[in-house]
Amino acid sequence: MDDEEPLAGADIIAGEGSHGRRHHDAAKQRGAIRPILVLVALVNLSWSLCQLPLIRITESRLCHDYYAVHDPSVIPPHARVPEHLCKIDEVQQGLGRIQRVMETSWVAGDFLMTIPLVSLAELYGRRYVLWLNLVPRLVLLSWTFAVGYFDKLLPVKAIMLAPFFSLLGGDCVLNSIVYSLVSGLTDDHVLRATFFGFVNAISSISASQLGPALASGTMSILLWLPLWIGSILLLIALPVISMLPSGLQVASLARLESDEHDVTPLLSASVSRIPSSKRELVGLITDRFRAILGVLTNPSRNLAFLLMCFFCTSLASSDTKLMPQYISTRYHWAIASVGYLLSCKAVLNFVVLTFIIPILLRVRQPPFHAGTSSTRKQEAADKAHIYHAQICIFFSVVGAVAIALSPTIWLLIPSLLLYGLGIALPMFTYSLLNSPSLALKGESMQTSERGRSETQIFSIVMLIKTVGTLLGAVVMPTLWIAAIQLKGAAFGLPYLASAMCYGLGGVVLSKMELLK
Repeated sequence: MDDEEPLAGADIIAGEGSHGRRHHDAAKQRGAIRPILVLVALVNLSWSLCQLPLIRITESRLCHDYYAVHDPSVIPPHARVPEHLCKIDEVQQGLGRIQRVMETSWVAGDFLMTIPLVSLAELYGRRYVLWLNLVPRLVLLSWTFAVGYFDKLLPVKAIMLAPFFSLLGGDCVLNSIVYSLVSGLTDDHVLRATFFGFVNAISSISASQLGPALASGTMSILLWLPLWIGSILLLIALPVISMLPSGLQVASLARLESDEHDVTPLLSASVSRIPSSKRELVGLITDRFRAILGVLTNPSRNLAFLLMCFFCTSLASSDTKLMPQYISTRYHWAIASVGYLLSCKAVLNFVVLTFIIPILLRVRQPPFHAGTSSTRKQEAADKAHIYHAQICIFFSVVGAVAIALSPTIWLLIPSLLLYGLGIALPMFTYSLLNSPSLALKGESMQTSERGRSETQIFSIVMLIKTVGTLLGAVVMPTLWIAAIQLKGAAFGLPYLASAMCYGLGGVVLSKMELLK
């Protein structure tokens, strides 16, 4: 017995040391995500600040051009046509067409350049590509101001040129890098889902709460003010990108090898990987195209279903860009007032993502015995993610139908809140990407290959989502233009289509079969 006592004491000390290390790792992981969240907040807030002024500037220019031909007497000298006179069909249909072209060109350029830019991110460092990603956003803000301010010099359709700068990177490129960074911070499925929730919460509060409210308030003072503030926020994002984690010993890498030379940094690339010529660079990008094409043409059954779910839900969520014009036109609200209403919806989104969902995940986490296999734990986690994702899809379907059928603004408000309960969907679908049930990662995969594989699968997902968004950028405005002509209950046509797409995504997700 005396010989065993030191061993027992050693076990206790080892256990305490292991607990201390886990606590230290968790603190380090939470610290590493902060600059990522700041970057997400700055970019989304600046982008959101642009949306309402862009709609109002375009609407005002179209309205002026219409009345200049049909009734010049309503145009006040040295002022804009009153906004309530701009809610006529001809102006709103023209606005819908311009939005369709702008959204399609922005998403198309982003889609075409995702693989080359993500490849460059792995070769030269992700910071470089993230800095480049800010350029088209700055161009869009500046060009929107130019078209609105120099109305005698630039035609209104000139505003459609700015989105083509997404060839330097857009949302698909940004999200590919951000989500691959977040995914690599931890192997704990609850903590990873919580991190995804943080990213979605920050995106929601920036793009849907602070953005519309700040845009509405500043537009009331000066129409150009949101555009100037957005540009300043993007400039602040430049040094924040320098603070992103690089070379962090995350949990998923620390288990593989302790040799520092075998760990692939998250942001910086090894010098040996930098191509020595343009031909080699083209070859590396071509190899990436082939690798991604290979996954897409021969995916596992579960991966195929999950990608279809991402496509359907991305197509369905394309109705979000229509929301300001939808509320303004159907319920005769000023665009500045719409921003305040959307901010109220975003408050619920923020509370759900930041507090309710993380608490529920911790409370509902099943207790496991010390000897429970990792396979059993992963299976339980995957089941929970699918279950929670289907609940989110249910709220999205019901909410979208309610929005479509709301005849008054007072019925629309609870419908928006109901729709907002589905905001947590990406938390669970992104968490499923790390599941062995997708058969993405082999047990023999090297550390450096794991880093590239993780970025690759997020690139694939973002590409699929971008295809859905690209299709939605054409379909949703087209349905909206038709709805304006039909009037009445047909106003909700885009949101009925959105509900159908969400429902299809839920059906596809239910077809996934988990590894036993």
